[in-house]
Amino acid sequence: MREVYYLVKRNVLTFVRDYSAVFFSVLSMMIVLALMVIFLGSLNSNGVVEVLKELGGERDAALDKKNAEYLIQMWTLAGILVVNTVTVTLTVMGGMVQDESRGRLASFYVAPVKRIKLALGYVLSAWLVAVGMCVLTLVAGEVYMVAQGHELLGAMELIKIVGMIALNAFVYASLGYLLAMAIHSDSAWSGMLTIIGTLVGFVGAIYLPMSQLPENVGNVLKCFPVLHGAAMMRVVLTKAAIEETFAGLPEVAGDIFRESMGVTIMINGNEVSLGFQLLFLLAYGIIAIMIATLISKRRRVRDR
Repeated sequence: MREVYYLVKRNVLTFVRDYSAVFFSVLSMMIVLALMVIFLGSLNSNGVVEVLKELGGERDAALDKKNAEYLIQMWTLAGILVVNTVTVTLTVMGGMVQDESRGRLASFYVAPVKRIKLALGYVLSAWLVAVGMCVLTLVAGEVYMVAQGHELLGAMELIKIVGMIALNAFVYASLGYLLAMAIHSDSAWSGMLTIIGTLVGFVGAIYLPMSQLPENVGNVLKCFPVLHGAAMMRVVLTKAAIEETFAGLPEVAGDIFRESMGVTIMINGNEVSLGFQLLFLLAYGIIAIMIATLISKRRRVRDR
């Protein structure tokens, strides 16, 4: 696996030395953070407060508002992490498109390196950068929560989130490699990044919660890994916040919130389990790598 190590190192250094790529990756993260926290976060937290008022009973309005804001901020953080796993991996994978447009990929094809190792070199480099960026985002989010007077996540919750970040990054790095096999110019790749960056928030029910989407649209989104990846992280990040926000109310109140906000995903009236979501995401990544590797083998013969 020494070849894979050197390929990963080379690809990561290529990305890090491209200061404009790093800058725009960070900038896109900041833009998404600002949009979701300042605008969507405020809108959704106000909606939760209104629901709590309608449920009646003697409640502390100030505490309800604080808890609702914390709940939506944690829900938002899960969405930001998923968006980053998509956009960062695709940005790093753009290095493969550059290699092809500049003739370097053809040299790799004639080198004594197996196609699967070449694929892993690109996929693992994109995965590594995305995990690093998302962990930094998670740390920044936790620092913000502490500054707002909330408690840090427990060690087990942090381990679960990092694991979910790693799985999501692997899936989108694999899918990014497959897409890169079909795109042969930097301009086309940039255009595709713009489209995907715009759509990913909707596909993951991040910009619009599940309850605000038409039923048919919601059913289609359940076929994509983005929605399930976001739901997994929401379960972990919002667990304590939901308990605090809906304390003193029937358990069904929290259940309704989870379903309407895409924390839990329902298919045919049944809740999708975490095990199914993990296997679903893993299958997406493995199948993408297998297809891309087969395509690269055929391209090697043709390029010769």
